[in-house]
Amino acid sequence: MFDFRLRVFHTVARRLNFTKTAEELFITQPAVSKHIQEIEHYFKVKLFERNGTKIKLTAAGEVLLQYTEQLFDIYRHLEFDLNTFSQKHSGMLRIGASTTAAQYVLPPVLSAFHKKFKDTKITLTTGNTEQIEHALQQHDIDLGIVEGRSKNNLFKYTAFVKDELVLVAGSNHPLAKKGSIKPAELLKIPLLLREPGSGTLEVIAHALKPLGIKISQLQVEMQLDSTESMKRYLLNANVMAFLSIHAVLNELKNKECAIIEVKGLDIERSFYFIQQHGQAASLAGLFMKFASHYNFR
Repeated sequence: MFDFRLRVFHTVARRLNFTKTAEELFITQPAVSKHIQEIEHYFKVKLFERNGTKIKLTAAGEVLLQYTEQLFDIYRHLEFDLNTFSQKHSGMLRIGASTTAAQYVLPPVLSAFHKKFKDTKITLTTGNTEQIEHALQQHDIDLGIVEGRSKNNLFKYTAFVKDELVLVAGSNHPLAKKGSIKPAELLKIPLLLREPGSGTLEVIAHALKPLGIKISQLQVEMQLDSTESMKRYLLNANVMAFLSIHAVLNELKNKECAIIEVKGLDIERSFYFIQQHGQAASLAGLFMKFASHYNFR
């Protein structure tokens, strides 16, 4: 039902590349140019400024981009709401999730959701909390799932599922059999941490504060942007890392790693759904309701 020419314009405006737009939409590059020219002719405005191989939006193009994003949002809600009359839930839901949630929490939920609502289509993109919040602001996703709550007042937070961060060492680590350490000992242990902007890093910093420990005091061997990378690293080195309990269940079961208790330190957190304020209930609302009732045991 939606004018495909606006889909072409929206893709070009986001990518600023005709070739990549053609590849993404499975059409030819001349077809992309033709669709853009037809829109420019209809509105009698120029949408892009071209400088060799580079393009950028004109002022008119910026306005049309804002309206197409609103139209796509309305269309997704319209499609879902009308389908509810026939008890048929369908449409596209774009989810963005922090890496831990995307890798270890969401897959079984997504699978179960798809089995129940077969006519829905879901895309999942992964990034740290900062990146997910940015994607939500840019309308690149409809729903975000992150660790903890930031101070950004643009978003509405809804609790999803609880998590715990634990200090993990490979089974061959010299302290693996010790089982627990004092906070002061933490300062002497080489650690892996997540990258700046990570919600996990922020949660750890907040939890260490009452113990009088700052992130800057820790012996940081490396900062990695993936929980999976951190796991693989610590299984092959004498380092430790604070990881989600969801992320190490299999390794604990197979005795590849061990949890080291830090006396007086408990790092509990929650994963949250995030949406922009005023966002209408739709397919995102259906997914949130479904995921909140999912049995994670």
